[in-house]
Amino acid sequence: MRTVLIEAVITSYNQGDMILEAVQSVCAQTRLPQKIIIVDDGSTDANSLRVLKDIEHASDLPVPVSVYYQENKGVSSARNAGIQKSAAPMILVLDGDDRLEPDYIECVGQLLWEHPFMVAASSWMHTFGALDAVICPDGGDISSFLSHNCCPATHIMRREAFLKCGGYDETMRSGFEDWDFFLNMLETHPQACIGIVDKPLIQYRTAPASSNIKSMEKRLALMRGIIEKHMGSYQSHIADAILGIEAIADARLYGWENEMAFAKADHRELSPLSKKFLENPSYGDGGMASAVRIASIRNGIRNRIELS
Repeated sequence: MRTVLIEAVITSYNQGDMILEAVQSVCAQTRLPQKIIIVDDGSTDANSLRVLKDIEHASDLPVPVSVYYQENKGVSSARNAGIQKSAAPMILVLDGDDRLEPDYIECVGQLLWEHPFMVAASSWMHTFGALDAVICPDGGDISSFLSHNCCPATHIMRREAFLKCGGYDETMRSGFEDWDFFLNMLETHPQACIGIVDKPLIQYRTAPASSNIKSMEKRLALMRGIIEKHMGSYQSHIADAILGIEAIADARLYGWENEMAFAKADHRELSPLSKKFLENPSYGDGGMASAVRIASIRNGIRNRIELS
C-alpha cells in the first residue's frame, strides 16, 4: 500500500484500564497511524481519569497521543470532535473498550486504498467477555445496508466521505448511530460501498449491559427512525430492503426449526415459546411451513420407533 496518512480517533467514557488496552493495540500495529486522538466524553470515574492522564503523559508510546475532554454528549459527539481535530485523509475510529489485532490498519487500509469508491472499510470481529464468537459482517453498497448494519463501529473511513455526509448524528444517543452514519456515507455517491476484510481483526468486548445490547430493546423504534431519515434510499431500493430483512428472518426461523427438530429427536422438552409456536404457527411468513416440517420430522421419528 502506498504511504497514506492515517490517524486514529478513540472515544472513552468511564472505561478504566480498557482505554489503555485500546491505545496499546493501536500502538502495536504493523502499520502505525500518524497520531492517536482520544476524546473523553465526560468520564466521572476517578480511575478512568487517572488512566487517561497516564496515557497523556506517557513518553514511551511510538506515536503521539493527544487527549481531549468534553462534557458528556454521547459517542457520536465524541467521534465528531476527534475526527474534526484530525487532518489525515483516512481516519481509524475505535471504541475505548475494544482492541485491534496488530495487522488491522495494514489489512483494512490496503483494502480501502485499492478501491477508490470505498468510503470505509473494516473486518470481521472476535468477541470476548460475555460471548466468545466470530462475527462476520459483509459490507456492501447502499442496498445491503438498508435491511441491517453490515459494518462494525470500528472502521477506517475516508475523511472526504465524512465531510460530505456531515458526520455522526449527535442527536442519536439511544443506538444505531453507526448504521445511520454508514448510510449517510453510502448516500454520498452512487458507487459508494463499504468493504470488509474477512479475518477477525477486531477484538470486540461484549457485556449484557452494553449500549449495543440495550439498543436492541428499542430496535423497532430505532429502525423506524432510520427508515424515515433515509426514506429516499428505501424508496429507491424497496425490494432489496424487504428481501434483505426476509432473508434474515428466514435464516433465524430455520435455525429455530432445526433446534426444535433436534430436541424432538433427543426427546428433550421444548420451551414454552416453541410449544406455543407448534400449537399456533404464524401465517404468511413461513411459520406454518416450518411447523409442518417439524411435525413431519417428529412423526417420522415416531413411525420409525413403532416399526422397530
